[in-house]
Amino acid sequence: MVTMGAPVIDMQNVDGLAEELVKACVEFGCFRVVNHGVPMELMAEMKVVVAELFNLPEEIKRQTATNNPEHGKGYIGCNPITPFLEGFSIDEIRSPNEFCDCLGASLHQREIISKYIKSICDLNKFLGQKLMEGCGLTGDLFDGWCCQLRLNKYHFCPESIGLNGTPTHTDPSFLTILQDDEDVNGLQVVDKVSGEFVPFDHVPGTLAINIGDIGKAWSNGRFCSVKHRVLCFEPKTRYSIALFVMGPNDKIVQAPSELVDSEHPRLYVPIDVEKFRHVRNTTGLRAGDALDLFSTT
Repeated sequence: MVTMGAPVIDMQNVDGLAEELVKACVEFGCFRVVNHGVPMELMAEMKVVVAELFNLPEEIKRQTATNNPEHGKGYIGCNPITPFLEGFSIDEIRSPNEFCDCLGASLHQREIISKYIKSICDLNKFLGQKLMEGCGLTGDLFDGWCCQLRLNKYHFCPESIGLNGTPTHTDPSFLTILQDDEDVNGLQVVDKVSGEFVPFDHVPGTLAINIGDIGKAWSNGRFCSVKHRVLCFEPKTRYSIALFVMGPNDKIVQAPSELVDSEHPRLYVPIDVEKFRHVRNTTGLRAGDALDLFSTT
């Protein structure tokens, strides 16, 4: 089931693609893409590698967090807020060797990770170009932007049925490209109109895209930063792989002047991406409300 009419967009249909992508960002804040250029075989291989990494001993997994004391970087084990979820983050995606070295990854695992990163970043580059075009702008939106690859494992069990794998939140990114689990559903988003949770279930051959807080700020409020969660429906292990497109290297995000006019006054002050993430983490405002602290009013 595709949520609330959110579209599945064919990335090979070039005519009108830019406008279709922007419309989905405005109306739904999420959509799925097919013919996205990431090979199905590579996606399957990456899922296997992710499972292998999570099966490593705890002391080895925690080595990835040694040099990353900030919350959300390196390895994060299950905790009281997300008792069924553990995750890795690869922050230097252009050079994942340090992450792989910490885990003692094999040559095959390193090759798959590198190929996956390149393929998903190529898709992200194309999305950035089309979003600019659809907004009537020119240039490569995500050129040089910082990205984070997040690997997730949900330890769903009989006791977790009906409970959250992740609490309701928005993403701190501009957008997120998600390879969700083709075997285990549970991703839900908040319908922009009704305010109710609706399924955003896996569709074969697709990747899920959703807009985050930085995307809403950059678009001067036009794009919808969609609230979402993962709910446990069955006692099965669930994996997901997400590319978070965080922000430009100079760390400052603001709406282009072309998106500001008398009908659309500037809604947000220039946002330092690192400061914004820090505010979210220290205040616990992770459901879109942290962005209100950066309002021009």
